[in-house]
Amino acid sequence: MNDETMFFKLPKEENIDTKELLKEVYEALTEKGYNPINQIVGYILSGDPTYITSHNGARNLIRKVERDELLEKMVKNYIGIDENK
Repeated sequence: MNDETMFFKLPKEENIDTKELLKEVYEALTEKGYNPINQIVGYILSGDPTYITSHNGARNLIRKVERDELLEKMVKNYIGIDENK
């Protein structure tokens, strides 16, 4: 058994505006009558893209960003870490 802490490093990302991407997915889900927060959480937890509507290309859009990357950015935003530093 190894007691050393494992490091998790995400690969460098493309210039995708994740915040804008999530807003567009949120709007598409809202337009179709879904609870967007529940649907996005379901997608992130399960990896099943059918949680996201294909309306306005939302399903293809959200798949441009890895789920772990979405979580990383959400946590950083939640605790107020500025990614540009």
